[in-house]
Amino acid sequence: MTMPDIQPTVLVLTALPLEYAAIRAHVEEREERVHRDGTRVELGRLPDTSWHVALAELGMGAERAGVLTTQLIAWLRPEAVLFVGVAGSLKDDVEIGDVVVGTQVYEIHGGKQTPEGFLVRPKALPGSHALEQAARSAVRDMPGVRAHFMPIATGDVVLADAESEIARFVCRNYNDAGAIEMEGSGALQAAHLSGQLNALVIRGISDRADAKKHRADASGSQQRAAEQAAAVTVAVLHKHRPREGSSDSEEGPQEATYGGDHIDFRGSTFHGPVTGKSGGPG
Repeated sequence: MTMPDIQPTVLVLTALPLEYAAIRAHVEEREERVHRDGTRVELGRLPDTSWHVALAELGMGAERAGVLTTQLIAWLRPEAVLFVGVAGSLKDDVEIGDVVVGTQVYEIHGGKQTPEGFLVRPKALPGSHALEQAARSAVRDMPGVRAHFMPIATGDVVLADAESEIARFVCRNYNDAGAIEMEGSGALQAAHLSGQLNALVIRGISDRADAKKHRADASGSQQRAAEQAAAVTVAVLHKHRPREGSSDSEEGPQEATYGGDHIDFRGSTFHGPVTGKSGGPG
C-alpha cells in the first residue's frame, strides 16, 4: 500500500502535540490520510519547495518511534526522514532555546550487567551527511538560531535530575552528547534498515535535564524550543532538494538508462517510432 502519487515526500516525525503544531504551521494544503493499521499523517506542501511533507505525531519512546517509522516508510516511500522536537541539554554551553542537530544518535541502554558492574555496549547511528550539510548551510543565515552539531543521546527516561545515577552514567559513557531525548535512535534505526534513507534528528533545547525542568517547561520553554527546531527543519528542506528524477523535482528529465535487457525511457519525449533490438544472450 504505497503512495507514489505524493512523491517527492519527506517524512517529518514528532512525539508531542506542541512539536507537531510547530511543524504544521509551516505546511500548506494539508490533507489527513489514515494507514490501514490506524496511524494518521497529514500530507501537505512546503511552500517554495518541491517537497510534499508527511507529518506524524507518534507519541513518546524509541521503540514506538522505530515501529511506527518503519510502518510509515513502507507506506509513504519518503526520500528523507526527520525527527523534530524538544530535548534536554547535557552541556553547559548548550542553552535553552538553542538547537542541536544530531551528527549521530546514541541508544544509551545497551550493555551487559556483570558482577563487576554494567559494561556499556554503545550503539550509535550517524545522521545523514547530506541533511547535516544542508543544516550547516541553512543556519548560517538564521541569526536568531544558535545551533550545535553534535551527538544526541536517546533513552527511555525523562531526565529531570542532573545528579542522578542515569545522568552520571550518560556523562561518563556518552560525554560528547549535547542533548538527551526519547525517540531519535528508533527513527534513525528504522530509516537505516529501510534502505539507508537520509535521516536526521533536530532538537530544540527546552530544559537542562535537571531539577529545574518543571520551571523551564512552565515558562514556555518547550514551545519556544519546538518552534526553533521547526524553523531549522524548514530551512534544511529549502536547502536539501529532492532526488533527480522525482516526480516534482526541479531537475530536468533524465537520459535513458540501461539495465539488463530493458531501456528506461521515463522522463523522455519521442516524436516518432522507437525500435528495439535484442542482441541475444551474452
